[in-house]
Amino acid sequence: MNDISPTLPVPSAAPHSDRDSGRQRSILHLDLDTFFVSVERRMDSRLEGRPILIGGTGDRGVVASCSYEARGFGVHSGMAMKMARALCPEAVVIRGNSMAYSKQSEIVTDIVREAVPVCEKSSIDEFYADLSGMDRFFGCWQFSRELRERVIRESGLPISVGLSTSKTVAKVATGEAKPNNAQHVSRGTERHFLAPLSVRKIPMVGAETYRTLRNLGISTIRTLQDMPVELIEQVLGKNGVAIWKKAHGLDDAPVIAYNERKSISTERTFAKDTTDGDKLHAIMLAMAENLAFQLRRGDKLTACVTVKVRYADFSTKSMQRRIPYTAADHHLVPTAKDLLEQLLDKRVRVRLIGVRYSHLVGGGCQINLFDDTEERVKLYQALDRIRVQYGDRSVVRAAGLEARTIGRTNPFNGGPPPLLAHRHQ
Repeated sequence: MNDISPTLPVPSAAPHSDRDSGRQRSILHLDLDTFFVSVERRMDSRLEGRPILIGGTGDRGVVASCSYEARGFGVHSGMAMKMARALCPEAVVIRGNSMAYSKQSEIVTDIVREAVPVCEKSSIDEFYADLSGMDRFFGCWQFSRELRERVIRESGLPISVGLSTSKTVAKVATGEAKPNNAQHVSRGTERHFLAPLSVRKIPMVGAETYRTLRNLGISTIRTLQDMPVELIEQVLGKNGVAIWKKAHGLDDAPVIAYNERKSISTERTFAKDTTDGDKLHAIMLAMAENLAFQLRRGDKLTACVTVKVRYADFSTKSMQRRIPYTAADHHLVPTAKDLLEQLLDKRVRVRLIGVRYSHLVGGGCQINLFDDTEERVKLYQALDRIRVQYGDRSVVRAAGLEARTIGRTNPFNGGPPPLLAHRHQ
């Protein structure tokens, strides 16, 4: 395990203490190594040490995850499966088991959430914990190592952790600790730790921003640290200021407590009660599709779909179904329509229908890559770009045109303001 001891003074502007209590912050980041691959190996030990590709098994599929052995051949997530197989022909190709991954994620979530004061689940395989103040009772670094060992012991999965004074530095430290290790970046050494690393390591720096920085001659974080913030702001705007601060280890973003009950939902109350099944299914399709877009826009995945029906006599029925984590229309829409079909009593007029996605987590992949083609991935991305620019109802399925407006509750930041929770036709 690596431990960087304090060697440099703390930058005067660094927000290393909690703004309310003045305590030094201790932020722990945990990341399950090659999570999908690790789960597959846990289920089949014969896969140990072999290059593995997980994703769509056909030539038109894409790679959702790959082992370190496969990465050595130049394979990476999001690559076309045909290209990945050409680069690494001896790789074992697995379609993937979303339900197994979701189950293992929940096991680790329970372990972490039980052990730490504040836990934020930022994706299916990634967590933050705020350990600030725990040094009064026992060392945060010792606690972090013991928690990592407990996760490995009880889940059987490899996990890397990083401990520092901010979410940014802790996350970068985890990346440097991989695979299956731990790293501690002590207070006062953050800038020194980050300096030699590539600017690509900074959270928020995607491919396009990285190209822009490289065009400016910036390849390492040290170069970015030495540049005036005003220059970076001129090139990248407000995001440039945020990136410059992260390069100095300046990040006071809080750890947001994970709440498994968090959800997003929409309902439609009809001006006139109806028994028109085609109309009800069309509106359900439109609502389910729109909420799926809201999930992707908020970088969220859902694991539970609930449909509600209220009849003219105000009696209400609901039904839910647990599903593998996803934000894809072609998984969520059929599930919602099937639940609606089971709930409908065709002899009774309907007053209201609604759909809710719950058990939300952050998700890096916006759709289910295990059985989607590269063309479908690009189609989703193109449609979402149109919706972001021209409105979330600018592109809809023909079957959903019946729903002229969509009411929703939207817990995510960014994008247009949420509409009213109920809309009448």
